[in-house]
Amino acid sequence: CDLARDIQNKFRRARDQLLTFAQWPGMVDATNNACERALRPAVVQRKITNGYRAMWAAQGEADIRTVVDTARLAPGTNPFKIILQTVSA
Repeated sequence: CDLARDIQNKFRRARDQLLTFAQWPGMVDATNNACERALRPAVVQRKITNGYRAMWAAQGEADIRTVVDTARLAPGTNPFKIILQTVSA
């Protein structure tokens, strides 16, 4: 059937990427839970405020979240200090 062929073609195209986590154990997660957890605060903010009316506000929120999430990757960093350094630069 056409649906089965479409699914087979999608798997065929992604064959090299399906088991990436098995090739590099410990370096690549098997799930996207970390990405989902990183997006959760932005989704909650959007639902509470019913979205942004101005594009500059949405872009500013995204920029701040990017800086904070990147700062959290390095051990011993303070996200608040990183934001201050970024804004004052």
